[in-house]
Amino acid sequence: MSDKLKVGILGGTGMVGQRFISLLENHPWFEVTTIAASERSAGKTYEEAVGDRWKMTTPMPEAVKKIVVMNVNEVEKVASSVDFVFSAVDMTKEEIKKIEEEYAKTETPVVSNNSAHRWTPDVPMVVPEINPEHFKVIEFQKKRLGTKRGFVAVKPNCSIQSYAPVLTAWKEFEPYEVVATTYQAISGAGKTFKDWPEMVGNIIPYIGGEEEKSEKEPLRIWGEIKDGVIEPAKSPAITCQCIRVPVLNGHTAAVFVKFKKKPTKEQLVEKLRNFSGLPQELKLPSAPEHFIQYLEEDNRPQVSLDVDYENGMGISVGRIREDSVYDWKFVGLSHNTVRGAAGGAVLCAELLKAQGYITKK
Repeated sequence: MSDKLKVGILGGTGMVGQRFISLLENHPWFEVTTIAASERSAGKTYEEAVGDRWKMTTPMPEAVKKIVVMNVNEVEKVASSVDFVFSAVDMTKEEIKKIEEEYAKTETPVVSNNSAHRWTPDVPMVVPEINPEHFKVIEFQKKRLGTKRGFVAVKPNCSIQSYAPVLTAWKEFEPYEVVATTYQAISGAGKTFKDWPEMVGNIIPYIGGEEEKSEKEPLRIWGEIKDGVIEPAKSPAITCQCIRVPVLNGHTAAVFVKFKKKPTKEQLVEKLRNFSGLPQELKLPSAPEHFIQYLEEDNRPQVSLDVDYENGMGISVGRIREDSVYDWKFVGLSHNTVRGAAGGAVLCAELLKAQGYITKK
C-alpha cells in the first residue's frame, strides 16, 4: 500500500483536469486514485471518457487510463475513496459552491481551481509564495461548515500571476496605482487551436468577467484576516484590460506602476531576483527554485522562449523602464495552466500537507 495521499480529481476530463493528471504523474506525495466527472463520462475508463479530447502535449499517463470515472455528483461515494480532492468542475458558480462545500462536509479537503469560492470570506485564496498565512482562516471556515478536517481552499485567477507576484516583491516601495493589460492564451478558455480555429491570426478584446477578477483578486491576496474572514487590502488601485491572443499557453501582462517611494531600476530588479517564499524555504516538490526571473534583453520575456521557466511554475519579467506618465513599466509572463491553474493548486496542496491541514483519512 502506497504511503502517498490518495487524490481525487473532480472534473478530470476537462483541460484543467487533464493538466492536474499530467502534473501529478509520479508526484512524490500524491497519487491520483479517483477521477470524477459528469454523468455522461461516469462508468467509462478515463481513456474512453476523454477519447480524442486529450489536450496535453505529453501522453496520457498509463496509471490513469484504466481508472473508471465516477459521477462527480455522487459525493459520498467519491469522497470515501480519497484523502482530498482537486476541483476543476465545469458547472455554474452556484453549483460549484454547493458541490465543493458538500465534499468538504464529508471531511474531504477541497483544493479548487474554480472561481466560485474566491470571494467566500472564510475561504483562503492563496499564491503560496505571497500569502500562505491566509490558510489560518481555514479554522474559522471549519466552524462554519461543522467539519474537523474538511474545508475549501482556492487559488486565484490565472491572469494575475504575471503581475501580482511582481508587485508583491516591490511592496516596500508602496505601489499605489497600477494599469495592466493582459494578453491571454486560448488554453485559458480550455481551448486548443484545433477547437478554436477562428483564433488563428485573431485577437478578441474581451474575456467575460476577467477584468474585474484581474483588478480585485490581487487586493484579496494582499488582505488580512480579521474576525475570522479575509479583508481585502485597500490599495493599490488597479485598472485592467484583458485581451485574448492567438497563443496556446502563457499570459503576458504589460504593466504601469506609480510608487509612493521612488525606487531605482537596480532596486526593482534586485527585489525580483531575491524574492522567494515559504514553498522555496520548505523545498516543496512543485516549488520553483527561483520564483521570478528578470531578463535583460529588450525582446524578452517571450512566450515561446520563457513560458516553461521553472517547469511553468516561475514568472518571467523584462523591460523594466521609466515611464513618462507613471513611474515604471514592465512586461510579465506566466504559464496560465501550470502556475496559473493546476500547478498553482498542486503547490497549495503541498503547502497544506506540509502544514498539517491535509492528512491521510
